[in-house]
Amino acid sequence: MRKTVFSLLALLVALTFVACDDYETYGEKKEKERDAIAAYIADNNIKVIDEATFTAQGETTSVDNNEYVYLEKSGVYMQIVRRGAGEKLEENKQVNIICRFVEYNINEGYNQLANMYTSYYPDKFTVQRIGSTITASFTQGMMQSAYGNSVPEGWLVPLLYINIGRQTTADEEISRVNLIVPHSKGQMYAQQSVYACHYTITYQRER
Repeated sequence: MRKTVFSLLALLVALTFVACDDYETYGEKKEKERDAIAAYIADNNIKVIDEATFTAQGETTSVDNNEYVYLEKSGVYMQIVRRGAGEKLEENKQVNIICRFVEYNINEGYNQLANMYTSYYPDKFTVQRIGSTITASFTQGMMQSAYGNSVPEGWLVPLLYINIGRQTTADEEISRVNLIVPHSKGQMYAQQSVYACHYTITYQRER
């Protein structure tokens, strides 16, 4: 009987150590995320520029050189592929925006959500800017269905730099960006599980 009790205790201790070994702290998850972002940047030959260089270039990033600007305040890396038609987001006015996107899980290495290649049912959100503060909520689409109404903060960062309009001539194109978004500025599950996403997003004003 005593031997059986000791055996059970030993098993419980062993299982406890295994569980502890499997547990990751928040700090360890953040380090894994940083490593995943660094590997993604290296594997995709991304040239990271600082905000001073970005400003000196007229708030542009060279697509030919695969430049992304690192925005220190948000931790987001941004490439402006097209600034887009129209004007920048107005202040103190609610605007409806249509967007299409591809969401790539950088930590795991796969596309996990996208509507970029469909011809119907784009994502939509309402947005308002007061100074440099932007708030927004999804009103329809895959992001709303998957993650709720809250628009990831990382999605709102480009709205300070791009134009939000509509294509009115054959020569005009709507805005398009590429983003590396850390979990702190990402969607609900990215925040909870601590992983980064790469996004390709187009933005245009709803009629």
